[in-house]
Amino acid sequence: MVADDVTRIRIGLVRLTDMAPAFVAEAKGFFAAERVEASLSIEPSWANIADKLTFRALDAAVMLPPLAFAVAMGLRGAGTPLIVPLSISQNGNGFTGSRSLADALGSDIRDAMAVGRRLAGIVAAGGPRLRIAVVHAYSSHDLLLRYWLAASGIDPVRDIELVVVPPVDMVAALGAGEIDGFCAGAPWGAVATRHGVGRTVMLTSAVWRDHPEKCFAVTADWAERQPDGLQAVLRALLRAQAFCDDPTHAEEIADLLAVPERLDVPAATLRASLPGAASDGGVDISRFAGAASVPRLEHAAWFLEQMARWGRFGPEIDRTALARAVYRPDLYERAAGVAIEPAAPEKFCA
Repeated sequence: MVADDVTRIRIGLVRLTDMAPAFVAEAKGFFAAERVEASLSIEPSWANIADKLTFRALDAAVMLPPLAFAVAMGLRGAGTPLIVPLSISQNGNGFTGSRSLADALGSDIRDAMAVGRRLAGIVAAGGPRLRIAVVHAYSSHDLLLRYWLAASGIDPVRDIELVVVPPVDMVAALGAGEIDGFCAGAPWGAVATRHGVGRTVMLTSAVWRDHPEKCFAVTADWAERQPDGLQAVLRALLRAQAFCDDPTHAEEIADLLAVPERLDVPAATLRASLPGAASDGGVDISRFAGAASVPRLEHAAWFLEQMARWGRFGPEIDRTALARAVYRPDLYERAAGVAIEPAAPEKFCA
């Protein structure tokens, strides 16, 4: 704690619906109730988040688990040790195709393998390589997309051109014909549909049911200086996650996120991916509380396994040691006041 017994923390965010717990913790006074003064900084891209963590312009971020590992390992820039004491959300992403690609892939949005078989047929037929965007090279989107493509018989290195586009720029890039599709979190698939430039054809929860999505990462040196403050931050976020997971709060949360200084997207579009939404199947609904909040070492191991699979780092890295250094379920258990229960078997598309 600082001298006046107030914990001050700078938290980085990007414009995505599953940032909701951090915004809710601020707006509903959950941070204030824990004597936490949180400065929420909305950044234009994941690259900005990573750079500001590295140079200590941010103390923490709601971010992508693979990017947290990449920053901790120094895979981009100088790097800085991070810890992940909390998972923020599950699910929430979709693969959105241009209008022509979406028409060719059909509407089996929850059957990843059926959509994958059709995509494999398009790839096998020849023609220009499809250009598909992900939000960052070190993202859950990239790893889930590659896993799905490979399971469908498509080589994501040889057969598809994968490019990086910040989430807020995805819809414009699709509309301009610069990409044929993208994998991104809500609300951008729904925004593409609303603008008539594409349609979501597959949900990432169909690739890995209830997959971990965003996490809360903190620089290790801030956490070491502020052990009690970190616990206060975690308690506030856990309270906010429970609030966000209650369907009766969805309208309020959507209105809170919709304002220009946050996501600047119509509330109805944001509402579609929040718990309790009457989804028509075109949006992947996020989960925030309970199992969604647990930073599981098994999940860390999967992300690192897939990063190694696609050549992000070599066999010299001790993945088990790295997972235990970054993911800190012990800190979660202390804040939540509960022991983590064993995980149920994970459910993948293949």
